[in-house]
Amino acid sequence: MGFRDRGIEIKTPEQIDLMRVAGRLVGETLELLRQATGPGVTTLELDTLAETHIRDHGGIPSFKGYSHPPFPATICASVNDEVVHGIPGPRVLAEGDVISIDCGAIVEGWHGDAAITVPVGEVADDVRELLRVTEESLWRGMAAARLDGRVTDISHAIETYVRSQGRYGILEDYTGHGIGTEMHMPPNVPNYGRRGRGPSIVEGLALAVEPMVTLGSKHTELLEDEWTVATVDSSMSAHFEHTFTVTPQGAWVLTAVDGGRARLAELGVPFGGR
Repeated sequence: MGFRDRGIEIKTPEQIDLMRVAGRLVGETLELLRQATGPGVTTLELDTLAETHIRDHGGIPSFKGYSHPPFPATICASVNDEVVHGIPGPRVLAEGDVISIDCGAIVEGWHGDAAITVPVGEVADDVRELLRVTEESLWRGMAAARLDGRVTDISHAIETYVRSQGRYGILEDYTGHGIGTEMHMPPNVPNYGRRGRGPSIVEGLALAVEPMVTLGSKHTELLEDEWTVATVDSSMSAHFEHTFTVTPQGAWVLTAVDGGRARLAELGVPFGGR
């Protein structure tokens, strides 16, 4: 059975270049939001800033109106024990909070999708370490991807790194995904599992990798707004995401402003961008 028969979208180099335009816009938007995050800022203010920046630079927010019930905002803004899919609103960020900001943009029909978790002022040491571990696991996962490898090579690298750092909860019910002309496409990219399984990693495959890690339980609940996912034990959580691809030259992180060049070099991974 071929990739297209399984619904996996393989892009041409020219199409990957278009995804890079969307991805860079997402990366730049997240950096803008990182700088704007602080005590006293509302999640709605961050959302407004994101939508304005995306539209002013020729993009369309991927999330707004997505699915059912239609998501009402440009970003997902998930605070503290909210892992993903939080809806922006009047909530005022306070010293010691963390906020996961997930952002997507469409440019010329192609999607970029990425997320960061940002500390609000000074946070507890274990929370700061949670953020470090989660972000590092994302990069370890992408660094494990090779042409003709398998999708779960990424999954295994994420889990192995997180487990090596302490007792954390790794969400299993929410995964990374393929991405391209739609935001969510096959294949799923779990954040745990054995290597060497799942679809092959081939040139033209684009994946959004997104570890979600907690200080406590891996179990979550869906809140009454039908979108926000929170930990059942109220433990703090972190979420980081990038859209990336693998070229014959190496890895290319489409939503990193520098394409991932600096971090990939630190991990000894060749940069595959153009």
